[in-house]
Amino acid sequence: MRIFLLGATGSIGTAVLRELLSAGHHVTALCRSDTAAKAVSDQGAAVQRGDMRQPEEWSEALKGQDVVIHAAITFDDEMVAADRTVVDTILSAADHRSTPLRVVYTGGCWLFGDTQGRIATEDDGFAPLPAFSAMLDHAHLLMNAPALATATLHPAMVYHEEGGVFDGMLADIKANRPVEIWGSPGIRWPLIHRTDLAVAYRLLAERPDLTGHFNAVAQTGVTIGEIAATLSRSHHHDGRQTCLPRMAVLAREGHWAEGPMLDQRLSSARLMQASGWSPRYSTLQQTFPPV
Repeated sequence: MRIFLLGATGSIGTAVLRELLSAGHHVTALCRSDTAAKAVSDQGAAVQRGDMRQPEEWSEALKGQDVVIHAAITFDDEMVAADRTVVDTILSAADHRSTPLRVVYTGGCWLFGDTQGRIATEDDGFAPLPAFSAMLDHAHLLMNAPALATATLHPAMVYHEEGGVFDGMLADIKANRPVEIWGSPGIRWPLIHRTDLAVAYRLLAERPDLTGHFNAVAQTGVTIGEIAATLSRSHHHDGRQTCLPRMAVLAREGHWAEGPMLDQRLSSARLMQASGWSPRYSTLQQTFPPV
């Protein structure tokens, strides 16, 4: 399949690119910098130079593609506008096709809000954080477009050997500081290793008949305190933790920090049943064994 990938050198996209290429797909990746272009071309993917905010630089490259995977996000003040630009460009690209364009859009677990202790599914509805609510609107624009066949993938909190969502904790551990916990050590995070997430992207890309919302979760909900303890045991750390109250976190980090302080448990049953997806990394200890 011919797949256009946005976000190919990001934390998630790096693994998605590797997975797509290993499966034999022809991937064209949008690259803003020379460094990104080299990283992509060295793996055997085609490079399309451009910025996601400037669609005139790359919209023509969507012609002839079978699939578009949108795994890019800016995490800045232009985040919503940049994402809407990509969505509008995809919608325009599909206008003159004889067959629907397959799209895999990235949502996220924070769109579900605090799940109040229950294991939430895609049918339970959404309660997005205000900063990310537009992404849900964008997902629905794509899913309701008749010229598209869209699946919206909602990853759990994504980690990998070098960190991912655990970056801050690992930085504390490597500096021999107490591991900083935001809000409460009892807050639960649904988790997924980025290698497993990459497989989910590939499977959905290959199945244009699967549309709608799909959660990608390997561990339903693990407490932050337990995560910190597991990372400490894996890095010869003494296990010290310190808890920063919610209001102090928001004052220091800004409104986006509401996300990591949501208590969430999510199910991935729909994705597993529909696509046959099954996570390889079902426990943190597989990636961070005790030493």
